Amino acid sequence: MTLTIREARQDELPAIREQRVNAYRDHIQSIPDEHWKALKQAISSDADQQPGVELLVAEHEGSIIGSVALFPAKTDAYEGYVDVLDYPEIRVLAVSPEARGQGIASALIDECIRRARAQGYEFIGLHTGQFMRDAIALYERYGFERLPQHDFEPANDGVIVKAFRLAL
Repeated sequence: MTLTIREARQDELPAIREQRVNAYRDHIQSIPDEHWKALKQAISSDADQQPGVELLVAEHEGSIIGSVALFPAKTDAYEGYVDVLDYPEIRVLAVSPEARGQGIASALIDECIRRARAQGYEFIGLHTGQFMRDAIALYERYGFERLPQHDFEPANDGVIVKAFRLAL
């Protein structure tokens, strides 16, 4: 598969957000309805348009099949739920359901890692819902380590968003 990882264009934002919601829809059955509503709102928000955020897409044959946002260090990436961290954060990684299993998530993660290293950071972090087992397995294969002190519970429903960090 020929895959291009590039910066997103402004005119692509609606398609990226729609693709993101479709990718996360798999989790509806494993979380409470209120949590899904909060998650859907978070992944559809314009938080990825803050200064310094790098919104990247994976493109194949002219179609966006994945995306990720790389938030700069010292940014409120989680709307007050987490302390401002001293390293960049990978957020809202999403791959279209029909394109999964082809290395797209890894290509997006690799590009985030490359960019963080190029900027001189020693770490890169991310947060993911405890119910996102495939994502957690992928991050653990990369060597991301748990940082429970940065976990949070956004909907007060027992669903924990787990923090991870990778030494670069």
